[in-house]
Amino acid sequence: MKLNRLFLLAAALLEFSAAARAESLASIFTNAAPGVRKAIPRRSSIIFIECHGLGFGDLSCYGQTNFQTPNLDKLAAEGTRFTNYRATSDELPLAQAALMTGKTGVFAPGEINLAQRLQQAGYRTGLIGEWTLGAKPWTQGFDEFIGFLDAQAGKNYFPDSLWRYAPNGHYDTTNGTLEAWVGQEEIYANTGGHHGQYLPDLFTSALANFVRINQPDAANHFRPFFLLVNLPAPRTATDGQADFPVPTDAPFTGEPWPQAAKNRAALITRLDAGIGRLFEQLNKLRMTNSVAIFFTDAVGPEKFADPNVLGFLKPGNEARDEKAEAGVRVPMLVRWPEHIPAGRLSPWPWSALDFAPTALQIAYAKPVASFSGSSILPALFGLPGTNTSALPARDLLR
Repeated sequence: MKLNRLFLLAAALLEFSAAARAESLASIFTNAAPGVRKAIPRRSSIIFIECHGLGFGDLSCYGQTNFQTPNLDKLAAEGTRFTNYRATSDELPLAQAALMTGKTGVFAPGEINLAQRLQQAGYRTGLIGEWTLGAKPWTQGFDEFIGFLDAQAGKNYFPDSLWRYAPNGHYDTTNGTLEAWVGQEEIYANTGGHHGQYLPDLFTSALANFVRINQPDAANHFRPFFLLVNLPAPRTATDGQADFPVPTDAPFTGEPWPQAAKNRAALITRLDAGIGRLFEQLNKLRMTNSVAIFFTDAVGPEKFADPNVLGFLKPGNEARDEKAEAGVRVPMLVRWPEHIPAGRLSPWPWSALDFAPTALQIAYAKPVASFSGSSILPALFGLPGTNTSALPARDLLR
């Protein structure tokens, strides 16, 4: 499978203070004369990465001491680390619906969602990974897609095929035109029961490739992009067994931990390496300051039958069936260099319901009154009243 053709923009940003940018964002629609829209500067691209089963204590920037996650620590150190972001549901379809609509409840395919709103605002849109909301993602505002269409399929970390939609993915030799391609694309390394291509690695590689292929240039008028990455990891076991196998438990093979803990540490380390590849791509393309990156978990960590595994994951790792009424806390890291301060620790409470209004504000798109959530840009900018502390990202949660 050729990853370099999985997806066929980011823009340089105006440099002004956090307070000035917040005022500019808020005034685009509120302070303009009736019927007049202020000029919009070049806009940031947006990458939202959410895992499936990542706990509050799984990352070293949140206090994990059994292993290190240096690239995610870097993301935290260069942005804001939130300590009160909560998963909206322990059911993936409801969690994804909240993210896409900014409201609670079941996803309604006929309702305009976040991807469609950003598409209308001029963004290139892409989706990698899990899609559990019924209607095909290419009918729901995504220009490009690779992944699978139900949560059950995501339990196979070595699939022999994935769904793919590419608007210019098929060359018609009869008339010499590029046409849309949709269907299941085979992963040859996994055919015949082989374990040659590991799904989480494939998705993080596709993430870096999407950024490379959709980099800003004059040909696409510096069109920004919105990329949603729904990783079906780091689920590794639910009953003490390796239900979701990893290629290897290295470099933790010799550790005196339960096997499920070694598998989980190995998988989270591989996910961290994928974030490292994203950083390398952004640096190579000189896009480090023109992309707002959000990293979190959709539904919270799994409950292990072996209490030693859950203990291994602490401090602060709440199992799904132990979650508070408001939702289980999960990691949330946001990095947007030269736009939000670096190295901040924020207790600002928010959830997936708040992402849609936040993304629309980053995109300078018209706000939506029907959202249940609200933009968290004031907390990102560290404006007065948001109780955001400039603490080192490696400090443990008090």
